[in-house]
Amino acid sequence: MTSLDAGVDRDLDEGLAPGSTDDRPYDDETDLDAGTVSLWEGDEGTLDLAQRRALLVLVKQRFISGRTHPREWQTLIAHRTLLTGRLNDLFLDLHVDPVREVAWKRQATGEAGQRFPTLLHDTAWTREETAVLVFLRDRFRAGTTAGEDRVFVDREDIVSYIADFRPAHATDVSGDERRARNAVLAVNRMGLLIGTAGEERFEISEAIESLLPLETLRELLTALRTATSSAPEMPEADLFETEERA
Repeated sequence: MTSLDAGVDRDLDEGLAPGSTDDRPYDDETDLDAGTVSLWEGDEGTLDLAQRRALLVLVKQRFISGRTHPREWQTLIAHRTLLTGRLNDLFLDLHVDPVREVAWKRQATGEAGQRFPTLLHDTAWTREETAVLVFLRDRFRAGTTAGEDRVFVDREDIVSYIADFRPAHATDVSGDERRARNAVLAVNRMGLLIGTAGEERFEISEAIESLLPLETLRELLTALRTATSSAPEMPEADLFETEERA
């Protein structure tokens, strides 16, 4: 199975689910002056509180969006150059899609192709997780093309789709279904499926289009078809028909 170096990185820190408030122990407007630079005795940092929050979330999360992290998104837009520089200090590149209001980081690569120390895991996605990503990307594009403002999907539809990629020689049906359901949970934790893990219906994050460009999708689909002879024929006209928005 292909590693998603060009797609969604798996971070060293799993972080919190997008939109979680568990990492907000105080309120910016009441507990501290949001414009304060020195936050404790001996603090040598040069970023103010809002900028540090945005930087921390960018490091911890695989991506942020204007909808899931509105405060951090506004700070990022206002101080993009500054925050980009701080991520570059960690050998990370910042990518921003202003149309879909999504920002994510990737491991930086030198001009000569050299690799730098990294906070990110270079981990290949499983067959089941890859199938989930392909399905969500296809379903999201179909929904938005049909004029849907928000695109939803049922858990069972995802699991059923994954089953179509089960190799012909596979006999462990219960084990395959368990792996399929775990793949749904993994993508939910990543934030590309919005909703609690116990829900049966999820909203697909608009970040799916930014994080999985068409070139990556083609690679994933090829890998899936190579992995199993029973892979369904996907309508490329539906999945790849239109150009990406700028």
